[in-house]
Amino acid sequence: MKNTTIAAISTPLTAGAIGIVRLSGPDAKAIAGQIFRPIGRRKIDTVPGFSAIYGHVCAGGEDIDEAVVYVYTGPKSYTGEDVVEFSCHGGPYLLTRVLRELLDRGAAPAEAGEFTKRAFLNGKMDLTQAEAVMDLIAASGADASRAAMAAREGALSQKCDAICAGLTLIAAHMSAWVDYPDEEIEELSDEHLHRTLSAARQELAALLDTFDTGRILREGVSTAIVGRPNVGKSTLMNLLAGATRSIVTDIPGTTRDVVEETVRLPGGLVLNIADTAGLRSTDDPVEAIGVSMAQDRLLQSGLVLAVFDGSAPFTEEDRQLAASLIGRPAVAVLNKSDLGRAGEAEYISEQFSHTVTLSAREGTGLPELAAAIREVLQLRAVDPSAPMLANERQRRCVLRAKAAVEEALDTLNMGLTMDAVNICIDEALEALLELNGRRVTDAVVDEVFANFCVGK
Repeated sequence: MKNTTIAAISTPLTAGAIGIVRLSGPDAKAIAGQIFRPIGRRKIDTVPGFSAIYGHVCAGGEDIDEAVVYVYTGPKSYTGEDVVEFSCHGGPYLLTRVLRELLDRGAAPAEAGEFTKRAFLNGKMDLTQAEAVMDLIAASGADASRAAMAAREGALSQKCDAICAGLTLIAAHMSAWVDYPDEEIEELSDEHLHRTLSAARQELAALLDTFDTGRILREGVSTAIVGRPNVGKSTLMNLLAGATRSIVTDIPGTTRDVVEETVRLPGGLVLNIADTAGLRSTDDPVEAIGVSMAQDRLLQSGLVLAVFDGSAPFTEEDRQLAASLIGRPAVAVLNKSDLGRAGEAEYISEQFSHTVTLSAREGTGLPELAAAIREVLQLRAVDPSAPMLANERQRRCVLRAKAAVEEALDTLNMGLTMDAVNICIDEALEALLELNGRRVTDAVVDEVFANFCVGK
């Protein structure tokens, strides 16, 4: 880590009430003091940590803004270094001017994620906690926010530490056995080794199972609204979006393109929705393209909302759609409940695990639809505060650890030497230590923080 003082704007560069310019490093107080004129006797370089000072930011001998400066003294700061934050008025020009004055006096421009990177390198957090910082910033719903906050507070780290502890204890006993091969070490009995390794394999497998769920909570789920023409797909889209996003008419085939929108359901689940053209055979070449796009979206989606007109007899197209969704995560939506029921709804209920009756035009049935979606995605019993894998890097580390533990079990079952088992355990520990960042290459660290925004 370079022994430099870095500076960056840490709030969005757009007009706002407040904007923050942040410094971190050994000269943060000295550099900040050169452009700040406090109101009163307290100065940046003499106040204790976690203090705030009101005054003016100066440039070229004139005051350019009033500001509150917050001083955090290392190592009890976010980065572990001296940190100074200018809380200014949030105009882009003012923030850029303050940053320029700090850079002119010796600060270096911060790279993407460099403040959090320094926190990691200074031992303020491990790598999974650092990654959770960006997940918190990017959280699009309540569940995503809770999952990121749990990771930031160490839920995943603690889980991995517990698995590491069991494997490390075995490795320690094996080291003792190398020095004293004639000693009987109870912890190295085949039964004990098999039990410990099997438990580690089970816990790693459970962690891997959290990856897809975690991705849904963070990124939302790709969702296709499908059905034959004029069943109310676009009206449902508008209901979910809370605004008019799709054109609604009584003319079949109105929707010919894919209309996309991101919506947040009650409870915070995010759906990345695509309203598609009605599924039917058509001689209209433009509508045919829309139908083809709808079929593609249906195949690619992680969730399907299959819309049927519950007030009319079902058609062969309805039955074909229902048959095509067997085994897929799908909710059957019997729309137009305000017009009564046609009596064939029982057929749809037999084809789908979850069926919801609603009126998209009247705006009824949305809570029931949200509950059905969570059940189909198996999210109803999910605890966002539980340990959860957040990205592909973490998943790869756990996959490597699980493969190494399984190899250790195979080696043990084949009756090979303890040395061979120990090599596999070391590989598992290496993967888990890389996950937490305790034994990780500079290239991996750079890759993680390259995904951060500047200023964080």
